[in-house]
Amino acid sequence: MLEQEINKEIKAAMLSKNEARLRGLRAIKAALLLAKTEKGASESITEDAEIKVLQKLAKQRRESAEIYKTQNRDDLYTIEVEELDVIESFLPRQLSAQEVETEVKAIIQNTGASSVKDMGKVMGAANKQLAGKADGKLVSEIVKQLLSQS
Repeated sequence: MLEQEINKEIKAAMLSKNEARLRGLRAIKAALLLAKTEKGASESITEDAEIKVLQKLAKQRRESAEIYKTQNRDDLYTIEVEELDVIESFLPRQLSAQEVETEVKAIIQNTGASSVKDMGKVMGAANKQLAGKADGKLVSEIVKQLLSQS
């Protein structure tokens, strides 16, 4: 389970006095704890739910880092990037744009989609197949691009 792995990693980061890793790990632990205690949540969360929590954290860090970069706040930008690296180390490997395009082409062929009107059908299948492996925004852009070409 991810929670136990995070706890072990926190202890290791404390012992090695790795502040950046410790911050990232504590953020993950807090988010998982929140997810477990949400209204209607069961005592333990599924692996899919854990991945969604991690993706949400990574997205928040990416967006914050972008904002800090544009505002020339390198001190805050560095913190966000360090935490993002820690969070991403627990996520499944992300597919490249080319790999996503290959997957989406296969999905378009399987669903028989032929125009942008079929985007919803393709996105539904793509989100199921690529969950946790690719950024939703990237998938959406590729689906739109491929469907508008046909």
